[in-house]
Amino acid sequence: MRESSDCSPYRNPACRHYSRTKNEKFQDVNVFYFMVGWTDVVIFFTNSCRGTLQQLALLDDTRLRGVSSSLVLFAMASQIARRFLRGRSVCGISNPASIWTRSLSSYDGPIRATLFPGDGIGPEISQSVKQVFSTAEVPIEWEEHYVGDTVDPRTQSFLTWESLESVRRNGVGLKGPMATPIGKGHRSLNLTLRKELGLYANVRPCYSLPGYKTRYDDVNLVTIRENTEGEYSGLEHQVVKGVVESLKIITRQASLRVAEYAFLYAKTHGRQRVSAIHKANIMRLSDGLFLKCCREVAEKYPEITYEEVIIDNCCMMLVKNPTLFDCLVMPNLYGDIISDLCAGLIGGLGLTPSINIGEGGIALAEAVHGSAPDIAGKNLANPTALLLSAVEMLRHLKLFDKAEQIHGAVLKTIAEGKYRTGDLGGSASTTEFTKAVCDNL
Repeated sequence: MRESSDCSPYRNPACRHYSRTKNEKFQDVNVFYFMVGWTDVVIFFTNSCRGTLQQLALLDDTRLRGVSSSLVLFAMASQIARRFLRGRSVCGISNPASIWTRSLSSYDGPIRATLFPGDGIGPEISQSVKQVFSTAEVPIEWEEHYVGDTVDPRTQSFLTWESLESVRRNGVGLKGPMATPIGKGHRSLNLTLRKELGLYANVRPCYSLPGYKTRYDDVNLVTIRENTEGEYSGLEHQVVKGVVESLKIITRQASLRVAEYAFLYAKTHGRQRVSAIHKANIMRLSDGLFLKCCREVAEKYPEITYEEVIIDNCCMMLVKNPTLFDCLVMPNLYGDIISDLCAGLIGGLGLTPSINIGEGGIALAEAVHGSAPDIAGKNLANPTALLLSAVEMLRHLKLFDKAEQIHGAVLKTIAEGKYRTGDLGGSASTTEFTKAVCDNL
């Protein structure tokens, strides 16, 4: 281990440039790092001054992306400072800016993660995840929160403020299916999570499962959905009796943010093409702005092929030949529709992982299927979607070895066909399927 000479804002020209923009506030920041091989980097603070850590945590690492390797390290240090101040382990970095480098696969204690078991079958499939994680010895310590019985005025929903604070504090979480109670005076549970936690991108990898026969056996794409605005902004009202007006909000900030994430995801996950899905031929201003932002970001990634596809044509092409697509980025409503369509290509929402990415490195993985109250408590639920979503959470935490171990066990269990649940054409119970996954670990 040696002191980094090029991470200091006073020793590296690139860092000095950033320091000037911040009035040289980071004079006392000392960062140690060491490397293993070519890409493994870990950063530790040597300055115990909490004020300095707070200053570093305020550093906007989104401005440092793609500038230089030194600035990437400084951005990582900024994210670690935020994690440290939240009381989290600093050996893993969960931030899009840190995606260029991966932390060492070593653990100095359990990582805290928030768990929302959810409603209906949620507690059963959440128990499956906990059992598999325990068997695989994943260093995760769960902090469980449940939906409240009354509306919390601070969140305007049945989610408590304490549960949201848990995700903010831990920086990562896993959510089972939630059913928003019918009635007025409260927000959707999922909308509350997205808005309050700033979860701006929903990422759904969609791939064929070996050994499970569907119409297509070579699907391998990912949908990236803008998660905070569009038609889901909640801005609608009745103008006069019989006439309702609903507003679609598209902003440059949100569009650039999700486009940047999509291209960065494509670059770091070996994706060759990014397709922007739109209806700009009709919605020329709103979808036109979204496309303009995508084009602007695409210019920074010449190695990634960029194309624009009208949404109705996209639906037809996906049904006819899904291999034409690689990475799709789109506004909120289109993403809601297209991601479910893609799930249908590989067997349904019960097999589809999902993770939401937010500012500051927050991530909330989730099962996107319903709570299935008709089979709740009957030991019939398929935990695959939540297990695969938990795998995405582990990848986000850079626990790649554990992620691949569990991912392989789930795929092997389904491919073997002996312990498939009813929705997959089998007769296995939830506990039998879970045990089979554990055995395949």
